[in-house]
Amino acid sequence: MLGELRAGAQVAAGKAVSAPAKVSGVDFAQELKSAIDQVNQAQQQAQQMTQDFSADKPDTNLQDVMIDLQKANLSFQQMVQVRNKLVSAYQDIMNMNL
Repeated sequence: MLGELRAGAQVAAGKAVSAPAKVSGVDFAQELKSAIDQVNQAQQQAQQMTQDFSADKPDTNLQDVMIDLQKANLSFQQMVQVRNKLVSAYQDIMNMNL
């Protein structure tokens, strides 16, 4: 999927694409929903770990909580960047002269 996005970005920038992108028949909406669900799951897991640590559960340590929080933060930031690229691509398409 990342290769297809890069090829699409090259086409949008007016650059030649070295190899044609394969059409795999993957539903874009389903892939996007899956990615959002993974980010949501990471956020929920980090929140649960934080609550467990606050409740002084014996099997939860600070290092694991901090790692989960950072993973959740990074996945969220990545999703925001993907959203920004999608909005930018949509705006570029809408501004094209047909």
